[in-house]
Amino acid sequence: MTLFFTSDTHFGHQNIIQACNRPFASVTEMDEAMIARWNERVGPGDTVYHLGDFCFRNFIGADAYLKRLNGTIHLVQGNHDTETLKHHARLFASVSLIREIDAGGHNIVLCHYPMREWNGSWTGSWHLFGHVHGRLNHAPLGLSLDVAADAHDFTPWSLDEIEAELKHHENPFAAGRPERLEVTERPSAHAASDIAKV
Repeated sequence: MTLFFTSDTHFGHQNIIQACNRPFASVTEMDEAMIARWNERVGPGDTVYHLGDFCFRNFIGADAYLKRLNGTIHLVQGNHDTETLKHHARLFASVSLIREIDAGGHNIVLCHYPMREWNGSWTGSWHLFGHVHGRLNHAPLGLSLDVAADAHDFTPWSLDEIEAELKHHENPFAAGRPERLEVTERPSAHAASDIAKV
């Protein structure tokens, strides 16, 4: 079994083509290309964590898309998944708002939205997210990565690819927690009044 991650496929969403400058002439072309690329990489026995915005208000078609995609699909809910989940939540292996998994010796925090700090960020935990369609990958924060379809040629990322990418990221949290300022002596009431006079 191989582990994959993706986000923001927006199946069935015509306007996302222009909004995110996707290289497709129509929503049908986009959907068919993403399904083909998904199934070229993901086998029936593989697992995919989809970090939200599976399809855009197209809950009627969600069932058809899911049936065509290889792998066991876990959904971390995005802001455009509400209607899909009202009708098709049972088709996903699991649904969560935020999730932590252990894979390949790494603790990984999964959320649709990017976080500035996440559980375990001080100790080398990874954070994978979507929502911003690759717009933050030019200035990554620590061991975090946008796994949106737009950020990876509309193809799910493998765990090995993510590990290779994150090797190039600096972890600002690695130095440990910042030192705390400690007050060793409280100023007396006289000292406070003397300061006020200066």
